[in-house]
Amino acid sequence: MEHLLRKESSDFVHENWNQGVLYFTFPPFEQMPFLVHGFSSRLGGVSEKELGELNLSYTRGDLPEHVDENFRRIADAVGFPYECMVFSDQTHTTNVREVTRKDCGKGYLFERDYQDVDGLVTNEPGVVLTTFFADCVPLYFVDPVHQAIGLSHSGWKGTVHDIARVTVEKMQNIYGTDPASLIGVIGPSICQDCYEVGEDVVSQFREQYPEPAWPLLFRPNSRGKYQLNLWEACRYNMQNAGLLPEHIFVTDLCTCCNPKVLFSHRASHGKRGNLAAFLAIRDW
Repeated sequence: MEHLLRKESSDFVHENWNQGVLYFTFPPFEQMPFLVHGFSSRLGGVSEKELGELNLSYTRGDLPEHVDENFRRIADAVGFPYECMVFSDQTHTTNVREVTRKDCGKGYLFERDYQDVDGLVTNEPGVVLTTFFADCVPLYFVDPVHQAIGLSHSGWKGTVHDIARVTVEKMQNIYGTDPASLIGVIGPSICQDCYEVGEDVVSQFREQYPEPAWPLLFRPNSRGKYQLNLWEACRYNMQNAGLLPEHIFVTDLCTCCNPKVLFSHRASHGKRGNLAAFLAIRDW
């Protein structure tokens, strides 16, 4: 396998091989026996060319039977029933939806009866929250007190408009979650060194974040643009939503630095498949 390039030396992400499939898990969640979780790689599936191997998207031009098989393989590898997944419908919003057992299968076995949903929450066992990525940031939330979970997709738009806060507030309102009890993981995604943006994007971050935070969030480069740090912005959002600093874990794995192992929109210039994040309360 290709050697993974890590940005730091943190131990907040583990590599797992099972049945020929590579996926990632996070030590803070590995210690919670009621959870099933994972983040896919591009290794171990049946898709071909730029979609190879483990593409988890029906919208990238792949053969549907290849995507079906890829979902079966990742489900078997991580350890949950294929039919229990519930898909988001990502359009870079901050819309977060509660899902239950009756939603299992929506997005692949059945048509979704919802649109424009970038975050999912549940407290029902046996419901596999499933969101999709190829540089954007997966945000995992676990309430170990009430055994409730949330999983959200946070690109730059979701970050600047704070889908982390919206997800936490949803869990507070529905499940009685205390933000101070939440464990948050910021999953594999594009790093600051790889993520160049223009003034139009940075100006929105200036509007939403206090000036003392700016040096951590973006820096100018030699091309007259900026390097944006979504990891730090999401960490700030989680902490601002009430998570304790010691309960926030940022993985050091960049999708763009590892294009042979992870799908990256930037690295591939849009010719790529999708990765997926999974989070469930165990019922198996």
